[in-house]
Amino acid sequence: MPHQHGHSHPHPAEGGHGHAPPASYNRAFVVGLLLNGGFVLVEAGFGVIAGSVALLADAGHNLSDVLGLLLAWVASLLTARQPSPQFTYGWRKSSVLAAFLNAIFLMVATGGIVWESLRRLMHPGEVNGAIVIGVAAVGIVINTVTALMFVSGRKGDMNIRAAFQHMAADALISVGVVVAGIAIVLTHWLWLDPAFSLIISALIIVSTWGLLKDSFNLAIDGVPPAIDARAVQTYLAERPGVTQVHDLHIWSMSTVETALTAHLVMPAGHPGDAFLTQLCHGLHDHFGIHHPTLQIEVGDSNQACMLEPKCRA
Repeated sequence: MPHQHGHSHPHPAEGGHGHAPPASYNRAFVVGLLLNGGFVLVEAGFGVIAGSVALLADAGHNLSDVLGLLLAWVASLLTARQPSPQFTYGWRKSSVLAAFLNAIFLMVATGGIVWESLRRLMHPGEVNGAIVIGVAAVGIVINTVTALMFVSGRKGDMNIRAAFQHMAADALISVGVVVAGIAIVLTHWLWLDPAFSLIISALIIVSTWGLLKDSFNLAIDGVPPAIDARAVQTYLAERPGVTQVHDLHIWSMSTVETALTAHLVMPAGHPGDAFLTQLCHGLHDHFGIHHPTLQIEVGDSNQACMLEPKCRA
């Protein structure tokens, strides 16, 4: 007996599909790139003049954030591209890849900072604390302004979350650099500069680890962290007429859309489109699943589903 397939989406007005970020985020990306790109050049230049590895470390981190912002912006534009015969889901996954690459860039940049900081810790050099304080103070303002432009979307999109986290972390890190500059001016302990650089590096690693783990999970089509696969399985199994659920898959199509496929065994036969529509709405409302695809089977033993798990003796 042939299998019957059902497919439905929540209505767009109810949040069924997310596409590119609102136009306001495009402006936020442009402003953020201009502010932070210019500040990287200024901070790196004064870092060399002041002989401060802390400023150079922060400039390196900010440079990785500029690249991250650029990646996130390009990915947000690509996700708006329509599906094609070759790319049947469009380019939605590009936002996941951008978040993953963003996290990798941060980790690589941090490794370079740690290496240089350890070298300078063993052989401290002269540091102009006043320049360190002034430049880092400007960084606090720029990073705070940039972070505030992304604060409203940080919970709904991993790309926006990455941008917000990096900018907010940069603001806090710049505070740390200011503290290091003040301490150097007061104590003339030159080792404080590389020591604060190591602290900055540790903060970067801690703040980036969650993003790296989550984006890698999405990149390999793991179940999104916010969704309990067992709860979804139970929810489907408890629908009227369903006796078994198998071949359940849940993955992220992008950083804002989640997809699901599953086989539902319903001995009474196909329940009709109204049942599928209601079930898809339920999956969206309870679990935030935007793109469910359901296959209905009657459990005919003579035509068993090839993907049904085999019973163990």
